[in-house]
Amino acid sequence: MPKELPDLTDRILGIVAGVPDGAGKAEIAHALKKMASSRTVTRRLAELVAANRLATKGKSRALRYTLPPVGGAGALVASPAGVTGEGTVELPVSVEGRKLRELVRRPITERRPVAYKRDFIEGYLPNKTWYLPLAVRKRLRELGTSSREERPAGTYARGILDRLLIDLSWASSRLEGNTYSRLETRNLIELGQAAVGKDQREAQMILNHKAAIEMLVDNVGEIGFNSYTMRNLHAILSENLLEDPAMSGRLRARIVEIEGTVFHPLAIPQQVDDYFKMILDKASAIDDPFEQAFFVMVHLPYLQPFVDVNKRVSRLAANIPFIQKNLCPLSFVDVPEQAYFEGILGVYELNRVELLRDVFAWAYERSCQRLMAIRDTLPAPDPVRLRNREQLSTVIGDIVRSVEGITAEGVRKRAARVVAADDLDRLVEIAMQELFNLHEGNVARYRLTLAEYVRWRRLHQPKA
Repeated sequence: MPKELPDLTDRILGIVAGVPDGAGKAEIAHALKKMASSRTVTRRLAELVAANRLATKGKSRALRYTLPPVGGAGALVASPAGVTGEGTVELPVSVEGRKLRELVRRPITERRPVAYKRDFIEGYLPNKTWYLPLAVRKRLRELGTSSREERPAGTYARGILDRLLIDLSWASSRLEGNTYSRLETRNLIELGQAAVGKDQREAQMILNHKAAIEMLVDNVGEIGFNSYTMRNLHAILSENLLEDPAMSGRLRARIVEIEGTVFHPLAIPQQVDDYFKMILDKASAIDDPFEQAFFVMVHLPYLQPFVDVNKRVSRLAANIPFIQKNLCPLSFVDVPEQAYFEGILGVYELNRVELLRDVFAWAYERSCQRLMAIRDTLPAPDPVRLRNREQLSTVIGDIVRSVEGITAEGVRKRAARVVAADDLDRLVEIAMQELFNLHEGNVARYRLTLAEYVRWRRLHQPKA
């Protein structure tokens, strides 16, 4: 790779990563016109393709650049996803995963009904039992490590929060059958615009994901594998979606059934409570963040501690160690619903994790490709802004909701109530800049509704 323009490569990768269907040469060159000539961008694109850091699809004017398939030397899964003759996407899996997939694909009438097996969780010994082999854990850590520097917990997740809110909310909801596109998800999260013709429950599901992710990132010092975190995570994810709203955030006290499987979850409420505590205790004792994440993705759905929304809780809970240790989050982008469900079936019906492990490893590599390429194009976060994220939101939200104009005196007066003296001057400067740059596409960042912003803008349209 040539030495001139050392950050051009990262900028190109970031642009491509931000476009799910790939980016054309013209739009890449246009985005970088202040940085490099069209000829230089064209040459760099060719070099990145030759180095297997970019892939192409289409021809001539339809040519688009995409990130290459995950995999490669040292990976658990060493080939890209493929498309079957029926048009469904199949992830590459290990030999063990392939055998397990054949078993769970048998007609349901040929699969023997099974009940919850207590020895599956009882026999797991933290830091002695390993669902993820050492080579896989090392590989994923290399991919997910965001910096060699020691930084406060949650720094990485906050730095890419806007993109994480969209990607994880969309991808996790899609695994539940949600039909929102990524663009529709973005419009809902950033502009508050629900997609026309869609079920309101789909919008509710996505907004619940957004709120749950914000809860994890905003409370990184308090969250963990404990009852408080899991119950509140369930309460947020299940808001306005349960037949009985009183069960939101509560462990189930009745039998539940799961469609499409011969597995019958534990039925006795006291035992559900006991094994829920056991899962959390063992998860907390696991030292490796990847084993910890995968463990909860296996055992929370297997126990079904809540009346519904168990898999959603497990997917967001899996991100807790990544947020706490500044590792790349797991967004589940591009994971086919069938591949994920078949991995879960292997756990439900056979207590085997190989297929879900393959999905987990593939999904994490894909998340790293996407999120870390985006992160590398971002400037280093302002430490004052990082420390005072909630305070900044409070100041801007108060000014807009009170329909107050933009004045340094007004901003300082409000900021002084919530910000330490050492940070006050810088935060006033940041808040002023953010108020002048406020628009329909970023009001959700400050928990403002579109109506609140429009009312404020009519009276106080910032002057350029």
